Amino acid sequence: MAHPQARALLAAVVVSAACGFAHAQSVMLTGTIGSRAILIVDGSAPKTVAVGETFQGVKLVGLQGDQATVESGGKRVSIRMDTPVSIGGGGGSGAGGTRIVLPVSSGGHFMTQGAINGRAVSFMVDTGATAVAMSEADAQRIGLDYTKGQPVQMNTANGTARAYRVRLNSVRVGDVEVYDVDGVVSQLPMPYILLGNSFISRFSMRRDADQMVLEKRY
Repeated sequence: MAHPQARALLAAVVVSAACGFAHAQSVMLTGTIGSRAILIVDGSAPKTVAVGETFQGVKLVGLQGDQATVESGGKRVSIRMDTPVSIGGGGGSGAGGTRIVLPVSSGGHFMTQGAINGRAVSFMVDTGATAVAMSEADAQRIGLDYTKGQPVQMNTANGTARAYRVRLNSVRVGDVEVYDVDGVVSQLPMPYILLGNSFISRFSMRRDADQMVLEKRY
């Protein structure tokens, strides 16, 4: 279910709604029809929106090619096709939810905004990944001191690479947060942060049409 390069990084190693920010919204552009954009907001069904219209508090300001400009909560951002972003909000919010609903992207993957240790990230769900996996660049961006983790060697298509096994204090998607999650940080670049089984295994999972539904077990 993941990008082949990202999956290869994990071969030898034994992530919507508000994503840790009050009133923040997850927005993804999944297609266009003429001068109208097809948006998914906080895991909603895709909605066709014209420039100037508002859907679930998100206003479509402009559309050009595979890029749209949207506004929510007084903040304006540009989004590209199939790349979810979090917009609006600023302060922290509570997390007590038990259910995650993720729409499939046009590329067939399940992408979502989330947070690791309270820092906003973008995930791609990968049921074939053992842990929540990221590159060193992503780890540095979220302030994770991965060098204190356990050094491991990973065998990839490009040879052996160094990595670190770490414990993540918290991983959050929408209003659902789990704690003490296994992670791995690779020295090789990765196109996404993979939301692997150290997170997914805490949920029951089912495919419902074009959605993945995760129900928290513990």
